[in-house]
Amino acid sequence: MAEPKKRLTSHRSGNRRSHLALKTVTLSNCPKCKMKIKPHFVCANCGYYNGTDVLTLEKKEREKAERKKAKETNE
Repeated sequence: MAEPKKRLTSHRSGNRRSHLALKTVTLSNCPKCKMKIKPHFVCANCGYYNGTDVLTLEKKEREKAERKKAKETNE
């Protein structure tokens, strides 16, 4: 296998690893319940995202699919 001709300096190694440092998580406030959330994520507390109540919409869609499935099995 190839061996390095010269030892890498700590400065060069540090430069290579500079992007590996942990970054702080940016948080914003939910416009509905004012809880801290990540940007572009659904609020875990109230289910609100981008002006709509996403979790209740998913629940309604799931119930609609269950009713449709039950209707098909009854026929």
